[in-house]
Amino acid sequence: MDSGNLTRASEFLLLGLSEEPELQPVLFGLFLSIYLITVLGNLLIILAISSDSHLHTPMYFFLSNLSSVDICFTSTTIPKMLLNIQTQSKVITYAGCITQMYFFLCFAGLDNFLLTVMAYDRFVAICQPLHYTVIMNPQVCGLLVLVSFIMSTLNSLLQCLMVLRLSFCPDLEIPHFFCELNQMTQLACSDTFLNNIVMYFSAVLLGGGPLAGIFYSYSKIVSSIQAIPSAQGKYKAFSTCVSHLLVVSLFYVTILGVYLSSAGTHSSQSSAITSVLYTVVTPMLNPFIYSLRNRDIKGALKGIFA
Repeated sequence: MDSGNLTRASEFLLLGLSEEPELQPVLFGLFLSIYLITVLGNLLIILAISSDSHLHTPMYFFLSNLSSVDICFTSTTIPKMLLNIQTQSKVITYAGCITQMYFFLCFAGLDNFLLTVMAYDRFVAICQPLHYTVIMNPQVCGLLVLVSFIMSTLNSLLQCLMVLRLSFCPDLEIPHFFCELNQMTQLACSDTFLNNIVMYFSAVLLGGGPLAGIFYSYSKIVSSIQAIPSAQGKYKAFSTCVSHLLVVSLFYVTILGVYLSSAGTHSSQSSAITSVLYTVVTPMLNPFIYSLRNRDIKGALKGIFA
């Protein structure tokens, strides 16, 4: 690869959600509010779980990790967006773009894997309740989170290394509010065939695989719940899964909606706007879903403010 091409890619321009000057203060206020709510909400979940010994169980261990990841996930994109609006600058350095893309992919992957691990936890709790404490011991829980982290890190590293091999044209405008992998690849002047193969293979393997695992876990859960004789027992078993099901549905439906709509419209601006759903809105709603649907979390939160 010609090193001269890389010197032209010293910085990129993030066009954001809108270039209308009168909308910038509105966008700044809106996304600042969303970011603060997201961070505060997820921090409260983490604090509630850590302060209440009754919540030191595998399910809440995974939930606290999910909340931590959601804070990091939104922190990879929103602060830079807010800074660009405040300074009226659209510039992000080449190194900053690669770094942002690395952490975005890493935390998005972690979200994906943790939701799968949480589905497995519910599967064991409902389908094999007598062996739950043996199967989901602290060592196994820690290992599941560690493996999720390693797989996410390796995938994001691979994707970033694939982008680093590309050379870019002088037109370095990214029609997005963060350095999104697909948008970066489209800006390249060099051949991107291998990049696209790796990108789509990873999406199928690391996106479709966990989703299939979630479907399998819940198919077994539904079968086990149907076998419970009493209606009260069915309700109690299902109620432990409701919050997770809502979060999973929100996460995957918004992602599928983003990429299906962008594929249909071929509009980069439309893709940027719809991406807000899973990059910003979903992490903000997760704490509300878990706190409003869960008596234990609500009790722990009341204990904090009592």
